[in-house]
Amino acid sequence: MCIKLYQYHISPENQQELMQIQRKAGEIYRKYIDVQTKILKSKTDETKWTEISFFKSEDDYLNKMPLINSDPGILELYRRFESLLISEIREEDYEEWLLS
Repeated sequence: MCIKLYQYHISPENQQELMQIQRKAGEIYRKYIDVQTKILKSKTDETKWTEISFFKSEDDYLNKMPLINSDPGILELYRRFESLLISEIREEDYEEWLLS
């Protein structure tokens, strides 16, 4: 499993627009790839958000991202998302480890 984590800051007045963007982006992603995304809002910092996306495999992620990035709607959604940011986006990669 391939796991991507993104952290960023959005002003509280923009959280409804963030959710609209995330819903539409999720629809586009799911047209091309099997992905499950959790979106978390910090309880201690009202501007801090974390996204955790779970993909079947790193190969699947790497092979499908060019298709997603070429979708006409995704670029506009990303531009809207960038306009909401009040920080840089922090991105991290993880892999799943199962307890035996």
